[in-house]
Amino acid sequence: MNLALPVLVPALPALGAAATLAVGKKAPGLARPLAIVPVAVSAVLALVVALQLGTGRTLDAATRLTPTGGPDIALSVHLDGFTSLISVLVGLVATCVQVYSTAYLKEDRRYPSYAALVSLFTAAMFLVVYSGDLVVLLVGWEVMGVCSYFLIGHHWETADARSASLKAFLVTKLGDVPFLFGIFLLGADAGSFRISDVLAAAGEGRLGHPTLIALLLLGGVAGKSAQFPLHTWLPDAMAGPTPVSALIHAATMVAAGIYLVARLLPVFLQSGAALVVLAVMAAVTMIGSALCALAQDDLKRVLAYSTVGQLGYMAGALASGDREASVFHLVSHGAFKALLFLAAGVVIHAAHTNSISAMSRVPGLRKRVPDAYWTMGIALVALAGLPPFSGFFSKEAVLTAAEHAANGEALTNGLGPASAVPQAAGWIVLISAALTALLTGAYATRLFLVTFHSPAGSAVPTAAAAQAAPAEHEADAPYSPEPDEADPATAEPPAMRWPLWVLAVPTMAFGVAGLRSDWLPALLDGGSLRPTGVTAVTGTGLAVVGVLAAYGAWRSATARLGTGRPAPAAAGRVPEQAGAPAAEVIVADPGRTLLGPLFGPARHGFGVDRLYHLLFVRPVTAAARLVRFLDREVVEGYVQGSGIGANLLGRAVRLAQTGNAQTYLSALLAGVVLLAVLVAV
Repeated sequence: MNLALPVLVPALPALGAAATLAVGKKAPGLARPLAIVPVAVSAVLALVVALQLGTGRTLDAATRLTPTGGPDIALSVHLDGFTSLISVLVGLVATCVQVYSTAYLKEDRRYPSYAALVSLFTAAMFLVVYSGDLVVLLVGWEVMGVCSYFLIGHHWETADARSASLKAFLVTKLGDVPFLFGIFLLGADAGSFRISDVLAAAGEGRLGHPTLIALLLLGGVAGKSAQFPLHTWLPDAMAGPTPVSALIHAATMVAAGIYLVARLLPVFLQSGAALVVLAVMAAVTMIGSALCALAQDDLKRVLAYSTVGQLGYMAGALASGDREASVFHLVSHGAFKALLFLAAGVVIHAAHTNSISAMSRVPGLRKRVPDAYWTMGIALVALAGLPPFSGFFSKEAVLTAAEHAANGEALTNGLGPASAVPQAAGWIVLISAALTALLTGAYATRLFLVTFHSPAGSAVPTAAAAQAAPAEHEADAPYSPEPDEADPATAEPPAMRWPLWVLAVPTMAFGVAGLRSDWLPALLDGGSLRPTGVTAVTGTGLAVVGVLAAYGAWRSATARLGTGRPAPAAAGRVPEQAGAPAAEVIVADPGRTLLGPLFGPARHGFGVDRLYHLLFVRPVTAAARLVRFLDREVVEGYVQGSGIGANLLGRAVRLAQTGNAQTYLSALLAGVVLLAVLVAV
């Protein structure tokens, strides 16, 4: 294989980003081609590299970048089936996002800088995927963090966007601190930062601190992949443009943490304690985020909490020792989650609001956005894990991995002994993943029914309705609106519609790639990805129960509203984060019925943000005020005092400068006499 091809894959989007920044404002007509073409060519090259590499082969190439006095840093490329699969996903999603953004942000005057950051973001993720050196991987890791800060805060005029971007940056950096120490300790123990050397050292048992290394690395993974307890930034990141949400949630930033653990899984298999910690982290994340998703009113926040939960599935598969199942679900989820966010953007464009309760009162919404209606339905079926779409196969692969780990037969596929995975980790993941399957079916059904199938939404749309002001959202609901410049009476352009159907193809068909051992498994570690009968029946049955429960609760709530009786838990109107107080809204929301007293806490993320504000934000703010007081009133007082003293001394000396020679001579003689007297005495 010509090494120029894998080198060009991350290089082209980076060069496109530089070119877009350089000429985007001077020649706006070039901004869109410079945004789309390099990313699209990189996607094609990623596919070519994957096809040339084939299955069951790896490629390593490196050149020493710089000596360090210890382990050298190398500019290295590592290619295998995992890099092939994920790079193709990144290229596909990034291309769809760039094309979609040309229409979604058509009137945005800052589009050139936005497009350049998306291209740079894509290049950084390609660098993470292809890098064979941990320090170079860290560069891509940090570039993504900086890009996310600017992209989430794209609409910096709004307080929500500013606070969300700052929160995302600080929370992920908090995780990156132990992550950095983990990389240094891993390089010191292995004697190299090359990933191939690190894995060889892990396989030979030469790592001196495997548990400490794994736990430090998990800090960065929890931040980047939004796992408990560093998950709180991701729902608030919905203040950014919707295409950015699709890119972050599907193929780049949040996938990076899962991909890193998959690459370094032999290191984690050296520590059963770290696997149990990862399993607990995944379990809490899965269940908590699914409950939160069932209570949100903001369409994008529902999808955000859904992403957090699905990342928990991937982390659970890794805790069970099966990175094949984890990456299978990562790619499957990347396709249908990108589809969900881009379809959500079309719906928001048409309804002029993020609120699903407000969308439920838009007449004939599903008839106004048929492409988004059908593709979102397909993606929600995949999200719920129902056959025959891709989410079913990848979710069942995770459940199968957890089942084998719980029985002491972990599917490590030769990366380590099955006994390296504690059975407790398998049981934790299996039980939590099963419960999450039920909750996922419920919130996916709730989202679809409340948004598209409410009685008000079934009315025939009219021109007046299309131009009417958007309905109010629920008054107490966390809400992250982005500035809406689109005309709701204008149909969505083709650039916002055809990417939906492109992503619908892998959403529907990718799952079958895991059924035969000579297809997807041969590309990865060679293990089986076929679901077992028990997990297939159990997982699908729980998802169906969740779907039916949500449907029944929705029918009941709809009938209750139809008879004029208020819904039970009428306190379901929730706090707004920006803008004027909204009107009280009562809709047929099955979430209130299903969650009961948990509805309010779940809508507010079970108070985790408030707890962090109390424990960390307020003390840090108080310390900052104290430092400011000491700086201005104490330190600055000393500085000003020294200046005032020097000024007074200068004035005193100036008074003695009369210009009279006789005065100077008299003073000189007086001084001589005084010195003589002092000497004589």
